[in-house]
Amino acid sequence: MGPVLAGVLQLLALVAALALAYVPAGTYMARVYSSKRHLRVERWAYRAIGADPDTQMTWTAYLRGVLAFSVVGVLFLYLLMRLQGVLPGSLGFASVGPAQSFNTAVSFVTNTNWQSYYGEQTMGHVVQTAGLAVQNFLSAAVGMAVAVALVRGFACSRTGDLGNFWADLVRGTVRILVPAAAIAAVVLVACGVLQNFSGIHEVGQFTGGPQQWNGGAVASQEAIKELGTNGGGYFNANSAHPFENPTPFSNLFEIFLILLIPFSLTRTFGVLVGNVRQGHAILATMFTIWLGFVALMMWTEFAHHGPALQAAGGAMEGKEVRFGVGPSSVFAVSTTLTSTGAVDSFHSSLTGLGGGLTMLSMMLGEIAPGGTGSGLYGMLILAVIAVFVAGLMVGRTPEYLGKKIGAREMKLAACYILITPALVLILTAASVALPTPPHSTLNPGAHGFSEILYAFTSAANNNGSAFAGLNANTDWFNTTTALAMLLGRFLPMVFVLALAGSLAGQRPVPVTAGTLRTEKPLFTGLLVGAVLIVTGLTYFPALALGPLAEGLAS
Repeated sequence: MGPVLAGVLQLLALVAALALAYVPAGTYMARVYSSKRHLRVERWAYRAIGADPDTQMTWTAYLRGVLAFSVVGVLFLYLLMRLQGVLPGSLGFASVGPAQSFNTAVSFVTNTNWQSYYGEQTMGHVVQTAGLAVQNFLSAAVGMAVAVALVRGFACSRTGDLGNFWADLVRGTVRILVPAAAIAAVVLVACGVLQNFSGIHEVGQFTGGPQQWNGGAVASQEAIKELGTNGGGYFNANSAHPFENPTPFSNLFEIFLILLIPFSLTRTFGVLVGNVRQGHAILATMFTIWLGFVALMMWTEFAHHGPALQAAGGAMEGKEVRFGVGPSSVFAVSTTLTSTGAVDSFHSSLTGLGGGLTMLSMMLGEIAPGGTGSGLYGMLILAVIAVFVAGLMVGRTPEYLGKKIGAREMKLAACYILITPALVLILTAASVALPTPPHSTLNPGAHGFSEILYAFTSAANNNGSAFAGLNANTDWFNTTTALAMLLGRFLPMVFVLALAGSLAGQRPVPVTAGTLRTEKPLFTGLLVGAVLIVTGLTYFPALALGPLAEGLAS
C-alpha cells in the first residue's frame, strides 16, 4: 500500500468516526445546557463559589462572570509557577521567571497553550496537573459557555437573559469534558501513553552525557489537551513525542478528539434553536473548508519536488516516520483550523505552501470547525455577515434565524472580525521594524518573517502552535504574545455576548417568501465564500511576504 492511499484511508476512517459520534454527542450537549436539574457535585461547586445557578444573567452580567473567573485563573496559575521551587513534586525545578509565568498563565487561561519553554525541563508534577491540566478543562468550558450564550440569543425572544455563566461553566466541565477526557485517557494509556508520577531518570550514554527523561500524568493531560482544543504538550516535542503519541492509532485518535466537540456543537446549535437543519448548514460549511484544506495540505506535502523527497513518499523533514505524510498533514490542518495548537510534525519544516496553509487556517479565525465553543460562535458571527451581504444583494433587511440583522448587530460583528487581524499585523510589523526582535528568528528572509507572523497569528487566534525556529522566550515576545492572547480571547467575547444580548431582546420576524433560507446549500456556499474573502484576504499581503514568497521560490 502506497503512502498516499494509506493517508486517504486513514482520513476516511476519521470522517466515519466523527460521523458516528456527531448525533449522540451533539444531542447530549444540547441536553446538558438546557437541563433544569443540578447534579449533587454541581451543587457543591455552586456553594463553594457562592453562585446561584438558577439566576438568569444579562449579557453584561455574563461577561463579568467570564472576565472575573479568567482573572482569578491567571492569578492562581501565575502564583503556582512562581512558587514551584518550594512546592512538593517540583522534580527539583526552580520557580518560573516572572515574564514567562505571566505569559504561560495567560496562555493556558485563554485556551491558547502557547509555550515558550521546554515542558519536561521547566514544569514539575504539581504545576502540570494542578495548574496547566486544570486550566485545560476550565478554559475549554468557558469557550463552550460563551457559544451557548450566543445560541440562546438566537433562540430567545424579547428577553435580555442569556442563562447563567456559572451553571454553564460547571455543567460543561462536569458533564461533558471530565467524563469524555477520562474515557479518552484510558484509551491513550492502552495505546502506551505515560501515566505516572515518576521522577527524572538518566537513560543511556550519548554524545555530551546521559539523556534525562521524566514521567508524569501525560495521558490524562493529553486527553483534555486534544478534547478541549488546548494543545499544550507535557513534553517540548508535543504530540510528536512517543510518550504523548506512540502509535499511528493514537495519532488518529488524537485527531478525532480534536475535532469531536467543535463539529458536534453544530448539532447542539441546531437542537437548541429548534431547527437541526440550521446546524447541518453550519456543519457543511465547516466540513467543506476543513476537507479542502486537508486535500491541499496533502497535495503540497506529497508532491514536493526532488528525487530524495519523492523516494520518501513526500516531504518527510520534521515528520515522524511512524505517522508519515498523510496523517501528519491531517493533524497539521486539524490543529490549526481548531484552536488546538498541538503538533505531531513541525510546521516550520513543512513545504513553503504547506506552512502557509497552517497560517491561513488560523487566519480564517479557526472556525472550521474551530475551538471548543469559539469555533461555533466565530462561524455564527460570519453567518451574520453572510446574510447581511445577501440582504444587500437583493435589497432586503437581512434576517438570520428569525432575527433582524440591523446596524447594531453589524457593528458588533464587524468589530469581532477586525480585532484579530489588527493584533496580528500590528505586532508583526512592530517586531520586524524594531532592532532586537528579529534576532530571535532562526532563519533569514521569507522564512524568518514567517516565524514572527506565525507566532502572532497563533497567539492572537488562541492557537498556541509555533514555527519552532523562533526564540520566543524573551521579554519582548513573552509580553507581546501575552497581550495578543488576552486581547484576542476576551475582546471578541465582549462583542459575541453583546450581540447575543441584542438578538435575545428582539421579537422574531415571520418567515416570508423573500426570507433567505439559511439551511440550504446556497447559503452554505455563500458562507464559505464569506469566510475565505472577508477574513482570508485580510492577510494576503503578509502571506505574500512570507510563505507564498518561500513556496514560489522553491
